[in-house]
Amino acid sequence: MRGADIKTYSDILLRPDPARTVIRPFAPEDPIGFVVPGHPRAGRIVARVLGMTGEQLARDRRRATDSLDERHRDVDAVLMRRFEQVAKQLALDPLAIDRPRALLIGAYFCAEYSFEAAALFNPSIVPHPDQSGLADGALRFILSLRGIGEGHVSSVTFRTGTWRPGRMPNMDPVSPTAVSPIIEQRGDDGGATTIRIDCGGSRDVSESVLFPITPSQQQGIEDLRLVQFTEQDGTQCYYGTYTAFSGAAARSELLSSSDFRSFEMRALHGDATRGKGMALFPRRVNGRYAMLGRHDNENIWLLESDDLYTWNAGRRIVMPYYPWEFVQLGNCGSPIEIEEGWLVLTHGVGTVRNYCIGACLLDRDDPSRVLARTPLPLIHPSAKERDGYVPNVVYSCGALVRERTLLLPYGVADDFATFATVGLDDLLAVMA
Repeated sequence: MRGADIKTYSDILLRPDPARTVIRPFAPEDPIGFVVPGHPRAGRIVARVLGMTGEQLARDRRRATDSLDERHRDVDAVLMRRFEQVAKQLALDPLAIDRPRALLIGAYFCAEYSFEAAALFNPSIVPHPDQSGLADGALRFILSLRGIGEGHVSSVTFRTGTWRPGRMPNMDPVSPTAVSPIIEQRGDDGGATTIRIDCGGSRDVSESVLFPITPSQQQGIEDLRLVQFTEQDGTQCYYGTYTAFSGAAARSELLSSSDFRSFEMRALHGDATRGKGMALFPRRVNGRYAMLGRHDNENIWLLESDDLYTWNAGRRIVMPYYPWEFVQLGNCGSPIEIEEGWLVLTHGVGTVRNYCIGACLLDRDDPSRVLARTPLPLIHPSAKERDGYVPNVVYSCGALVRERTLLLPYGVADDFATFATVGLDDLLAVMA
């Protein structure tokens, strides 16, 4: 099987870097059968720190902070925030503990986490909110990527770059520093939990990392599908559907941001959200929010809702038809509105669990109508790029169209990411 020979590949390879780490909370607990009532493990650790001599304290603090200072900024502020969280949890008076001991307590309840040590893949792409200072025809973009670290835990990291149609993208340098966000958890008026994430300490987007926070995300935040959403009044916001994986169950949740400096996370509700791979349309369709899903793990479904956070039922609109998609079909990100309709990049699973990327075209006014689709995959695992953490997989979580050219970032073998470009007219010409 050969894919449609209409694309141009980039030489850019975005590979994981184990040297990039983030300081995240660490919460040691007693295993079942060893819990000491009234004396939690955290409290016992704090008591040991409070019992240190001045010399022990100074030596241990230097050992903790010297290594962190080498690749992190504002370490004392991070450790102090963590101390305050622990003090609140244990009902301690933070003013009764001197600053050196407070900082060391914070260090004992933090861990340095290499969030992309094993893999960096499944990218999504949107226009950057800042398009100033660019050459004519150029576009600045933000790329999200799924990083995998210790324990096969997935986090979200970002890159930036510029692109002019007719050329390959240029990636900006990546900061060696990753900054721990400030996290706040609260309930809204409806009782739903909202996670607010402040990345204001990041000097550029590549320093921001979104790692698992809630029990539903314990094993990972997977495959963020970003979209620049335009409301009916013309206001814009960035949304991103992602899979929250607890280790036992997966569900869909929604990320929102106006500037990529602060974010909100909320769970989605309804029978269509108990799975993976949802992707939001970039605007309302016929007055309603619209989403693509694959909650049966086989077909692409069209979902409609008056509530951005509630999704039920839906209609199957694209089913496996060609051999390269016999096992499963799903979207590769949000639909892209073009003159001819809604362009949807798809992933298909075929023999030997090969993942390929194809496309289909939906009617602009009635997206349940499939106008055309690619009989052959656009991109498939090639001989030189099919080996990695999960062999024989190419996968994307979103693309861009500008001046009738498609810029497609995609992951290879659940290992690294790269780009391809495709002329939109060429793509539509090979559809049937």
